[in-house]
Amino acid sequence: MNAKLTLSLEKDVIEQAKEFSRKQHKSLSKLVENYLQQITRSVPHEEHITPLVAELSGLIKPDRVKRRKDEYAAYLTEKYR
Repeated sequence: MNAKLTLSLEKDVIEQAKEFSRKQHKSLSKLVENYLQQITRSVPHEEHITPLVAELSGLIKPDRVKRRKDEYAAYLTEKYR
């Protein structure tokens, strides 16, 4: 069953949304409905990891990351003294 919903938005946001909906060949109401369905799903959306990211994951050990961050922070401190 459909029901009405009134929203208050900035005028430029509304115009951009209308243009986007025209380009998508969908009504603005349907786009908003789809968006609200997406963000309120009970199952969290799992992010897709690309093959390259999966391949690179774990190459740098956590202790080295911390050391690199510390070294970079020291470099920036020295640079902007």
